[in-house]
Amino acid sequence: MILKELIVKFFVMSVLIGISIFPLDKGESVSEYVARAVEVIEKSGLPYLLTPMETVIETDNIESALKIVEDCFKALERDCNRIIVNIKIDFRKAKSGRIKAKIESVEKKLGKSLSKV
Repeated sequence: MILKELIVKFFVMSVLIGISIFPLDKGESVSEYVARAVEVIEKSGLPYLLTPMETVIETDNIESALKIVEDCFKALERDCNRIIVNIKIDFRKAKSGRIKAKIESVEKKLGKSLSKV
């Protein structure tokens, strides 16, 4: 049991990254460009949650989180002259599966499932 605890403590980690990326030079509706970024995220194979304001991705290291940001940027850079990228990073050692667990924790405290669209 001690070996398992050491492995979890030193090797298991979770990086949640929230990314919002969109061009400023393409008019009012930018969903076509957001879709490009989501396609990059989808192809990564990592768990993600698309929301109206950002997409949250979970990975097990900071390098792959930042690589996804870079890849999303490159997907827009080819024909966008001005791009806004906002990211939030939540790094935590000795945890995994937090993209679902954080929502489930709040639902448990409320004693009900939260409203779904």
